[in-house]
Order: sequence, then structure tokens, then C-alpha cells
Amino acid sequence: MADITEKFGDWIKEGFEIYKNNLVVLILSSLIAFILTGFTLGILGGPMFAGLINMVLRLRDGDQPPPVVGDVFKGFQFFLPSFLFVIVWGLGILVGATILSVVPCLGQLLSICLAVAASGFLMFGLYLIVDRNMEFWPASMASFEKVKPQVFPYLGLAVVAGIIGQIGALACGIGAFATMPIYFCIIAVVYRDVFDNSATPPPQEIRPPEEPPTPPGPDQSSTPPEPEQPPAPPAPEEPTEEDK
Repeated sequence: MADITEKFGDWIKEGFEIYKNNLVVLILSSLIAFILTGFTLGILGGPMFAGLINMVLRLRDGDQPPPVVGDVFKGFQFFLPSFLFVIVWGLGILVGATILSVVPCLGQLLSICLAVAASGFLMFGLYLIVDRNMEFWPASMASFEKVKPQVFPYLGLAVVAGIIGQIGALACGIGAFATMPIYFCIIAVVYRDVFDNSATPPPQEIRPPEEPPTPPGPDQSSTPPEPEQPPAPPAPEEPTEEDK
């Protein structure tokens, strides 16, 4: 299996290009997603993120016509699995981090490690829900199985993409909605690559195999001889003078 660290630079570059070329539509869609997620105390977080993921996948694939801001609401097509994905794993990480935080000295470090591990192992879950219409649990397990063989490179990628996506949060958290789409774009590029889920190339014309020519026999030439014609019957003889 190839080392995915060799592709880090290309993945990040391509993801940032998708973001840069669609800056306005992604920022406005992200703003809507953040507002609705906050007003509903996270209940609509799953569908809103699913809508953003649907948009960045279409942008990465070059779909025409390109997505518009209102397409962020298409995430409601995946309401239940996306809702369960965000709520179940979000609560699980929160409870686990709370329990680990009581460990003397290492509690905070263990909580951070848990959050990083979860973000790495589950990084493809919502993409599988949106792209392959998978349910919450199978999508989570499929993401886990994909990451497991090269867990540390994937965790490193998740950390780098997450830091880039959270740069806007440095402005008192206000700009998080502006930079978070970068994270979704980067992971969309990685998802398409590692799952080999790009568009299928057009089928080539398939011709039936030609039958090999029959080799000539030992006493035959390559061209079979034409059948012999039967000899013509002799013409009747004319009567002579003696016969008359």
C-alpha cells in the first residue's frame, strides 16, 4: 500500500483551489449552516454539514450546473443518518473526554488525543452517507476500516486540515464559517482519491475476438483447392459412308 503522506501536498493544494474558485458560494453556505446549527443547539448540524459536503463533492467532480447557496439544504435528504452521525459521535467524544479529563496530570492530553483519533477515524463517515447513501453505522465502520491500515498518516492529515479549517476561529470565532469549508474541500479530495469514487470513464468499444485461421494440413496449401469438375461426355461420332 502506497504511503499517503506523499500526496498530502497535492490534496491540500487541490482542496484549497476548490475553495478559492468557489469562495462566495461556500462562505455563504457555511454561514447558513453555522447559524442554523447554533440556533437549533446542534440538532441540524448533521444535515447542514451533509449539505456542505454534497456541494464540495459536486464542485470537486465538476458537475454542471455548479451548486448554488440554496443547495446546502439538500443535506436534509440525509437527515436521519447525518443527524445520528453528528449527535452519537459528538456525545461519545464529549463523554469520553469528560471521563479522561479527571485523570491526574494526563487528563487534558488524553482528551485531546481522543478528539484527534475520532476526527481521523471518522473523517469519511459523512461523505459516505452523502455520496453512497449509507446509514450511520455502516458509514462509520467503512471510514474506520479505510483509515486503520495507515492510521497515523490519516490522523496527521486530519490535524493539518482541521488547523487550516479553524484559522478563522482565531478572530474571536467569527471567521470560523469562512475557513471551515477549506477542511471540507480537502477531505472531499482525499475521499475521492482513496475510495476511488471518481466518475467512471466511458466504456470502450468491445469487439468479439477474431477466430484464428485453420492451419493447412501437411498435404494442403494455405488456399483450399477448388473441387474438380467431372469430365464432359464425349461428343457422338458422325456416321461414316460405310455405316450408311
